[in-house]
Amino acid sequence: MTGRILHVVGTRPNFVKAAPVVAALDAAGHDQVLVHTGQHYDARMSHVFFCQLGLPEPDTDLGVGSGSHARQTADLLVALEAELTARAPALVVVYGDVNSTLAAALAAAKLGIPVAHVEAGLRSFDMTMPEEVNRRLVDQLAELLFATSPEAVGHLAREGADPARVHFVGNPMIDTLLGHLHLFDPVAARAAHGLPERHGVVTLHRPANVDDPEAARAAARALTEAARHLDLVVPLHPRGREALRAAGLDGAPGVHLLEPLGYIEFMSLVRGAAAVITDSGGVQEETTVLGVPCLTLRTTTERPVTLTHGTNRLVTHTELVPALRKTLDGGRPAPGEGPPLWDGRSGPRIARVLTRHLEHHD
Repeated sequence: MTGRILHVVGTRPNFVKAAPVVAALDAAGHDQVLVHTGQHYDARMSHVFFCQLGLPEPDTDLGVGSGSHARQTADLLVALEAELTARAPALVVVYGDVNSTLAAALAAAKLGIPVAHVEAGLRSFDMTMPEEVNRRLVDQLAELLFATSPEAVGHLAREGADPARVHFVGNPMIDTLLGHLHLFDPVAARAAHGLPERHGVVTLHRPANVDDPEAARAAARALTEAARHLDLVVPLHPRGREALRAAGLDGAPGVHLLEPLGYIEFMSLVRGAAAVITDSGGVQEETTVLGVPCLTLRTTTERPVTLTHGTNRLVTHTELVPALRKTLDGGRPAPGEGPPLWDGRSGPRIARVLTRHLEHHD
């Protein structure tokens, strides 16, 4: 088989997106290397995810950990440059929009190694979001652009991307969801955490919600009020854990704070939820397919397909409780058809394009 493929992952969403791509390439007999940067440094959010998703243990764990955006990206650049030089891959595959993704794309581009970006073309048009900066830059650097939605293809076209670089393949995160659907047990998950049958799930980690103390207090106030209408289970992401606790979320009636959960446990709670409150892009997608009402605590989303084809709605802090009450009064919608190509076969599509690329450039 043609040259080595090196995957770079660093956070929970990266693991979920990479798993079906790695599996499909493995089935095709490719030589692969998996590098975990350690951007999520909580063991519950890395090792457990690898086990549950069937990903091979990483060939390298860089263990970079936390820090400011500049410090983390700089540390990642230094570590990844050494890794790429030592491993000499023919192609680097990066996922999503986190700092690990940008650092890997930049280090590879500087070394003249082609980059493939899974989840290319997503745009929130909000440059105050670090993720928006990352995804725009990675798309400029990548030779292969794998888009999850027609909107993403349109964004890339407007930015002048060569159509030959763009491949509409669907969403590999949904491959993982559909492949594990039979393991998501809402009843067992509720029992494990002492939750009532009707509950909501909350995930917050974006800087706009947790970095600024006043924003964190506004989020905590809104969630505290929301918990009067629906018990809320809140697995606390390492980023924002202390900020939300300090803002008063700890101890609020009806709020159940948990440590980070593995993929199966988390998705079991989401599958059985009456509503989900989040600022996560991936959760917007997962709830769309599961048919779970999702209230996204943001003013923009880079995944508008979840608004048009899914169950997602954008809300501000002040809109959260009225929107939640309306959602609860309306009940759960039946899962719709879902966005195009979110069919569980994105990993093999990506693998076919990567294989053709390597054969052509061998």
